[in-house]
Amino acid sequence: MTEGKNKDDERNHRGRSNERASMTKKYDASEILVLEGIDPVRRRPAMYIGGTDKTGLHHLVWEILDNAIDEVMNGYATTIAVELDKNGGGIRVTDNGRGIPVDRHKQYKKSALEIIMTTLHAGGKFETGSYIHSGGLHGVGASVVNALSDHLEVTVKRHGHEWQQRYRAGKPLGPVTKGNAVRGTGTSVYFRPDPAIFGKQPTFDSTLLRHTLEAKSYLHKGLKITFKDGPSQHTHDFVHEQGIEEYLTKLVKDRGHKPTADFVFYLDRRLDDNGKPVASDDGFAMEIALQWTDEPAEFVRSYVNGVATPNGGTHESGLRSGIVKAVRQYMETHNLTPKKLSIQAEDVREGMACVLSVLIMNPQFQGQTKERLNNPEVQGLVDNALRPSLENFLHENQSIAETLVGRMILAARAREASREASKAVIRKSAVSHRLNLPGKLADCQSTDPELSELFVVEGDSAGGTAKQGRDLKTQAIFPIRGKVLNTEELTLGKVVENKELADLVKVLGCGIGRDFDLKKLRYHKIILLMDADVDGYHISTLLLTFFFRHVPDLISHGHVYIAQPPLYRIDAGKAVYWAGSDEEKVRILAEADGRTKPVISRFKGLGEMFPQQLKETTLDPATRRLLKVELHNELDTDRTFTELMGKRTEARYEFLMANAALADNLDV
Repeated sequence: MTEGKNKDDERNHRGRSNERASMTKKYDASEILVLEGIDPVRRRPAMYIGGTDKTGLHHLVWEILDNAIDEVMNGYATTIAVELDKNGGGIRVTDNGRGIPVDRHKQYKKSALEIIMTTLHAGGKFETGSYIHSGGLHGVGASVVNALSDHLEVTVKRHGHEWQQRYRAGKPLGPVTKGNAVRGTGTSVYFRPDPAIFGKQPTFDSTLLRHTLEAKSYLHKGLKITFKDGPSQHTHDFVHEQGIEEYLTKLVKDRGHKPTADFVFYLDRRLDDNGKPVASDDGFAMEIALQWTDEPAEFVRSYVNGVATPNGGTHESGLRSGIVKAVRQYMETHNLTPKKLSIQAEDVREGMACVLSVLIMNPQFQGQTKERLNNPEVQGLVDNALRPSLENFLHENQSIAETLVGRMILAARAREASREASKAVIRKSAVSHRLNLPGKLADCQSTDPELSELFVVEGDSAGGTAKQGRDLKTQAIFPIRGKVLNTEELTLGKVVENKELADLVKVLGCGIGRDFDLKKLRYHKIILLMDADVDGYHISTLLLTFFFRHVPDLISHGHVYIAQPPLYRIDAGKAVYWAGSDEEKVRILAEADGRTKPVISRFKGLGEMFPQQLKETTLDPATRRLLKVELHNELDTDRTFTELMGKRTEARYEFLMANAALADNLDV
């Protein structure tokens, strides 16, 4: 049995060896297939358009559109018309440029139009001088579209006549024909993608086309693009004289964000200070529109020679480098960097929104789909052009600059707080764990954050009064004992070790540091209710320091308030008045009925008030007065907290002396 098996194995082995030998013998010159003309495109379309999906399908349009844009960029065209068939399966792109050459090529003995449309790497964008700036550099765009189209026809206006040629799957159906006499010049390309390549009945997305065409109109001031949407029978005209400045404003608004400061920094490297074109030996030109928003991430739209580069490249690297250098230099010049705080590049770029458009002579794109720019020299060109201009802008607009720097400092503090939070053990949110809330919290019945209010009250005595005077349905009371921790220079890990503050975080429910989630906030009004005296003001300041340094979003989103309890009760006859300050007391006495002697009672603390009195003066939304805590200038606010609450006594002394004149009649 074993012997027979061995013989069979031997025969099989010889058979396989002979088969391999036979295959080896067949591999000779006759096996080499040479794909000529545009046949390689139909065999491997993904090499040229990235794939045969929706992205690849629309890349055909972008190739033809970019050719028309090249005429615009070089000053030969002013209008582009795009018309989509009623069924969305065919599209026509027309420009009023010079028109594709139709004369006979001496070397190839055929019309230049046919050569361009049927031959890879044929065109006028290499080194012929026909184009200074171009998005189509490889000479394959039009011929690739032709190769992947079931039907394509080109109509050219040139030399006073109309010229036309038709193709199927990239092959001419006849010679270039000369038509009627016409005026003007230009090129019109109509094509239908081949179902054999893209699947049954490929159709274009009219919404994507409309958005892309509108973006192109922003990039080229004065260019008019008309889009006739066949399926909807609507016509759209796009022309934007303000260019990328207007584009940036639209993008920020569409993303649902607001500018940090009301400005757009705009730089046009193509023009001098008088708005006149600048001749550039290196062919480099650049436009930038830049601002900062409340968005947590940076947002950049970049283009090279009118072609979108969604994967960025060296021009975006130069942009980021120039911005960071300019801001750091401004901060260093004006001594704005807080001590013990490192401003990282990511802090500067947080919330940055920018549209960048560069024009260069010989762009090196990554792949035919041109999604990333690889030219190494462009990084330095963008950096060197942007940095001094942005720095000068900041020096000349210091109010805007300080607002931006304040935002960056907050970003740096938030980043460091998140890092510390990853090292600390943060208690779980109280949103879904109401049973684990601190026992001293007197919670409200409502679970709707928009209706719920949290009063942070100074002391158990005042807390007891507030609990009796509150509206049980919507008002929660959380008493704190003594003066809370000064968190100005503490890490988040140290902050959460403090029981009073840790309990407060637990009550709020939104977490802190990396775990912060504003959507989990249990009360949309957080009201600091302290005695109307120096100690009360001090406790309020300590709590505001905590909110500003460690949960600043509660302030920026308008959730933090300061209650205004009365300091005096004034009885004038049957009338009762409440005064929150000495100035208000004087005013009330001056206006009171002089026929009765007023009786003035001063409250030493909230605990001395009856629950009904506290309700009428401080708790009831119908009669109370609240101060909403807002950030008008983040940089000034940051500086004030540093001077008042930091360890440097010299800074605190300087602040007090500078503001001493504002502090008359101190109640000490």
